[in-house]
Amino acid sequence: MLGSSTDALRAEHYPSANAHQTGPNVKTFQAYLPPCHKTYSCVHCRAHLANHDELISKSFQGSQGRAYLFNSVVNVGCGPAEERVLLTGLHAVADIYCECCKTTLGWKYEHAFESSQKYKEGKYIIELAHMIKDNGWD
Repeated sequence: MLGSSTDALRAEHYPSANAHQTGPNVKTFQAYLPPCHKTYSCVHCRAHLANHDELISKSFQGSQGRAYLFNSVVNVGCGPAEERVLLTGLHAVADIYCECCKTTLGWKYEHAFESSQKYKEGKYIIELAHMIKDNGWD
């Protein structure tokens, strides 16, 4: 009993600026990429999404226009995988969303059924409509 009231008191006096409530007694913490790197951020809430060094390709098409393929991302949640026929064939993909504002950003390639598309597995598509360039883009 004492531990729970101490935790509540600590949370009240030392709130974390980067903690987000996602449900009862559940908090997620926002990741920040190093300020010395070029980054991409969510256009809706400015949460960091990816480091420019993780960009694989700018030649992708999303449901709302152009999209980029990234090797890894941060502050992104993943929905359940489902099979979809995309421009390059059948894939198992999962929608991805910003952990901070919950906006759907694109998808993650879980499985590619054609051997020529296997390089996409485990990679992320973020549509340009949902991200902006941040940090060091002079």
